Amino acid sequence: MASTDEQDTSSQNIETGFRGWLNRRTGLDTLLRTALYEPIPGGARLAYIFGSGLLFIFISQIITGVFLALYYVPSADHAHTTVAYITKSVTAGSFLRSLHFYGASAMVVVLLLHLSQTYIYGAYKGRRELLWLSGCVLFGLILAMAFTGYLLPWDQRAYFATAVGTNAVSEVPLVGESLKRLIRGGTDMGTLTISRFFVAHVFLIPACIFILVASHIFLFRNAGAAGPFTEDPYHPKQKTELFYPRQVLMDLSLTALLIIGLGLLSFFVPTTLGPAANPADPQYIPRPEWYYLPIFQWLKYWHGAASVVGILVIPTILVLAVIALPFLDRSIERRPWKRPVAMGAYAFVMFTLVGLGLRSEYLDKHDPSVAQQLTKQEQEEKDYMRKPFEPELSSASLAAANVALADPLAAKGKTIFEAQSCNACHGDGGIGTAAAPALIGAGAKFSPDQLENLLKHPTAKMTAGGMPAVDLPDADLKALIAYLGSLK
Repeated sequence: MASTDEQDTSSQNIETGFRGWLNRRTGLDTLLRTALYEPIPGGARLAYIFGSGLLFIFISQIITGVFLALYYVPSADHAHTTVAYITKSVTAGSFLRSLHFYGASAMVVVLLLHLSQTYIYGAYKGRRELLWLSGCVLFGLILAMAFTGYLLPWDQRAYFATAVGTNAVSEVPLVGESLKRLIRGGTDMGTLTISRFFVAHVFLIPACIFILVASHIFLFRNAGAAGPFTEDPYHPKQKTELFYPRQVLMDLSLTALLIIGLGLLSFFVPTTLGPAANPADPQYIPRPEWYYLPIFQWLKYWHGAASVVGILVIPTILVLAVIALPFLDRSIERRPWKRPVAMGAYAFVMFTLVGLGLRSEYLDKHDPSVAQQLTKQEQEEKDYMRKPFEPELSSASLAAANVALADPLAAKGKTIFEAQSCNACHGDGGIGTAAAPALIGAGAKFSPDQLENLLKHPTAKMTAGGMPAVDLPDADLKALIAYLGSLK
């Protein structure tokens, strides 16, 4: 009686005040009761925590992605600069970017664990075909999110790794080249490529994931929890336990571990950014993220006419087999030791993926030329990260600034700078190019006498870089020095 009276009192409280007003218009309490009081055959278990963990990571990726998008400009001219600004200048920018970067890896890990638990437990059986299909599509969308996001920093690693991935698409018979041009926005990678990847990464794929997540949850609630692998997938007989409170606490425990783990990793091992993409660099060796490394190694074994088999036929058969699994395995048996074929196939696929990834790492470390180049690339990333952020100054803004110079001598020096073709190497307005360093700030580093001496007598390093001695009349030389001093 006491319990009944308490429930009646609680029900009366719900119908009064702001909560009652909100509930009558939204049905929020009914929704919460439906979500929290789901019956779980066999009771709450740690094996069921991965779905909630995936949902948390996805929400975290959306939140951090929104903050990063506030600063990002999706163009070949500005993408790298804006990411460098986020990483080096924005308050907590490096931390947020690292959270987003490591969150992508965490999502792949938790997704693999979730799919593995579903497969091993045989939880795809018993009118759960559509639930399995929606999970497979979500897996593909998450991999697509990782692929499209990888290019956006537009540094050397992102550019060349994405070039390898898009080149693999061209191996598809008949439509391969057309698909590659569609993905890239042309034959080469540039602003159109970044724009398409950005739209897909920020709008299209997340929208599809939202729809699939909602569908997945609906289908899961409709089919019900499968329970332990000893349970009948069609007619559960074991004693049930409500989702709240034990399973909720287990799910929250995983969420807390993810928050702590990703936070510590992002704080103590922030992700790096390499130099801006240079498509003309013939020595750069691309390497993808760890979750694409097995595919990268797999592609190495297929060349010429056989590439169609390795890149298209075998992966297609494997994907179709995974998607069709609930239709191929109609037995109600769920115990792993009673399903040797299914477990053997799972072990073979996982062993192959891990083996290919380890093989790629082994070859990189034991090939002297490759190992040396990869070490050099890693050092270049570290060197770039140590440099302070350098704002991107367009030639138009520099020209406007120079025209507005109050010093007529500096304005004359600008004319001499261009007449002597100094901008051919040092760039318009001295912003620097791949051939010569930037001259911005030279006036703060050197006095006019020191600049004059450097121009007349270049150092050995300057001479080796192609800098000739400047031979100008004294008046013109003073004007040039005044112009260099104005570049700030």
